[in-house]
Amino acid sequence: MDPVFLAAIGFIGLFVLIALHVPIGIAMSVAGIIGVGGLIGFEPALSLLAIETGAAITKESLALIAIFLLMGSFANAAGLSADIFRLAYALLGHRPGGLATATIVGSAGFGAICGSSIATTATMTRVALPEMLKRGYSPELATGSIASGGTLGILIPPSILMVLYGVLTEQFIIALFAAAILPGLMAILLYVAAVELSVRINKSSGPAGPRLSWGERWDMVKASWRVLLVAFSVSGGIYTGIFTVTEAASVGATLALVFGLTAKRINRPIFVECLMEAAGNTCMIFVILIGASIFSYFVALSGVSDALVDSIRAADLAPLVVILILMIIYIILGAVFDTVAAMVITLPFVFPLILDLGFDPIWWGVMMVMVMEIGMITPPIGLNVFVLHGASGTPLGQIYKGIVPFLGADMLRLALVAVFPSLALVLPRALGFT
Repeated sequence: MDPVFLAAIGFIGLFVLIALHVPIGIAMSVAGIIGVGGLIGFEPALSLLAIETGAAITKESLALIAIFLLMGSFANAAGLSADIFRLAYALLGHRPGGLATATIVGSAGFGAICGSSIATTATMTRVALPEMLKRGYSPELATGSIASGGTLGILIPPSILMVLYGVLTEQFIIALFAAAILPGLMAILLYVAAVELSVRINKSSGPAGPRLSWGERWDMVKASWRVLLVAFSVSGGIYTGIFTVTEAASVGATLALVFGLTAKRINRPIFVECLMEAAGNTCMIFVILIGASIFSYFVALSGVSDALVDSIRAADLAPLVVILILMIIYIILGAVFDTVAAMVITLPFVFPLILDLGFDPIWWGVMMVMVMEIGMITPPIGLNVFVLHGASGTPLGQIYKGIVPFLGADMLRLALVAVFPSLALVLPRALGFT
């Protein structure tokens, strides 16, 4: 049987298994083993289960995922997310739309600690949504800022999705983190501009709060020292070279745990709950990575990646046109699939194409995360939208209406980074990471 035809059957089988609600990691493992078995025999195919499982368990870089997840769980239990929001509100709440702006900034801050979009959205729904509705904010602006701000969790370093990309493509993780800084800051500024535009169009959608004195603001800064220390210890330790990424995550997790214990917000049951939450999410990601490795081996063995590259060459499409097509595909995938699933399914054949077109793999890592970030708030699904809907009961129509200006900001940022790759590459090059 033609290997490329067999690969096509493998992809169809994979999506059939996913449609039948088979977990994505298991679905990729089954499709990969059957595909490899059809190409070289089932005995070597079945041996991949042991080989790839052993490789995943013993790979040091993957320990980083478990520690970051644990840090996020401890930080959430310790109430650090509320500290971030209160600090942002003290500094920005006096402006029209100030609470929505504070939500954006708070989401970025919490995303820098937990590294998860879904966790950031769920947390800010609990912390920020009641405050905004209580102060007369329109449900559209309130929910739009939370759903959109939540996407910053997978872009603002340290990002779990960036770690996965680095592991799967063998790229330097710190270089990926550095590359995401400027696009992350652009995201925050453009989201704030979207809030300003929304409030200008409808002044009653985001009434200004009371202005605090500089003394009161300084008191709030001092009261938020815990979250500032965690954020600066993790990010500062990584970029100054004091810590490796794994050591920085360990320091952050330890600090979050100590702060939760001293504030008496983490007791024995909550501690066990945090461990179980982090362990469950880590196991899920490891199963996906094992499945992705097996499926990637099948894709490489079939030669479908080379066939795809040859087809693109024969079509004589401009590289930016290919990137545009890929971005549209990823936005659709991000709206339908979990971001981890969308990444691991497509990387085996998309990454070789990116390298063949001459694009920088660090730049593409940032682009890929950004387009999937957009997919998380794009109709008809948008995972962040459904998380917010489930946590708050807000009608989906109101949420989708509220994210429109933020989607416009996302498209502008995506276009800028696509046309000017230096926006993502200038920092890692200046710091000597690439």
